[in-house]
Amino acid sequence: MERYYSYDRFLKETFGEKIYKICLNGGFTCPNRDGTISRGGCIFCSEGGSGEYAGDANLSITQQLAVGKAQTDRKYHGDKYIAYFQAFTGTYAPVERLRSLYEEAIRPKEIRALAIGTRPDCLTEEIYDLLEDLNRRKPVFLEMGLQTCHDSTAHFLNRGYETEMFTRAAEECARRHIRVTAHLILGLPGESPSMQAETIQYLNALPVGGVKLSMLHIIKNTRLAELYEQNPFPVFTLEEYAGCVISCIELLRKDIVIERITGDGPGHLLIAPRWSLDKRRVLNTIHHQMKLQDARQGRYCNH
Repeated sequence: MERYYSYDRFLKETFGEKIYKICLNGGFTCPNRDGTISRGGCIFCSEGGSGEYAGDANLSITQQLAVGKAQTDRKYHGDKYIAYFQAFTGTYAPVERLRSLYEEAIRPKEIRALAIGTRPDCLTEEIYDLLEDLNRRKPVFLEMGLQTCHDSTAHFLNRGYETEMFTRAAEECARRHIRVTAHLILGLPGESPSMQAETIQYLNALPVGGVKLSMLHIIKNTRLAELYEQNPFPVFTLEEYAGCVISCIELLRKDIVIERITGDGPGHLLIAPRWSLDKRRVLNTIHHQMKLQDARQGRYCNH
């Protein structure tokens, strides 16, 4: 029995089968790194801009798609894919360049949708118009890093924008029928369980279609790693993380797709928590505890 609205289920409902994402690198940077907002970036963000598994920016998008398909051949024998601009901020460029990259990505018939990782402060009227136009031809899935609804924590993270900006972006995307997924980080320093619950309740009140949950990763060569080395702070154990995820799932609105319940930190850069590298164990622990507790998505949601 499925206890939450999984991404596999969403893909099968939308495309008739499970399909794979091909992670692309459009050669973007981020306003939180290039000096527009800040030069430090979010304190948890790796040097690769969360794109360690994305393609090679030195290759064309067409070449990256070919490489990505070859890499999935070992485990996927279908012929449908999602083109996913994962590294850094995928809408942070002149709209003409974005159109060229996106058009090249969705041109092949086997590409059934376009996914873009971005920030709500990198969405202009022209970019909304572009995404709306593309969405009429193939589904556009916009993934935005929220991490927390609490501006006090966001300031500590050097996120670089107020939560109200995420609210406005989610509402504008909904007005234009563009699906939004929010990225959340659980276990942020200084955040209590009630604060994490408030972030879930904040999402419940927004027109978002999906959420990605991850534990806090401490990655080498980040400001967060420096802080952790100077003054170590508590990091989730596997059991604590499983309990936190289950609490969030039970608070979450039933129609929101839970696209991820664990994170993939690069092993050669990960300082903590090292247990997160065993993804199968993490997933099995969460699913086993949900079964033991008879936990279900939306049990305590009042929306």
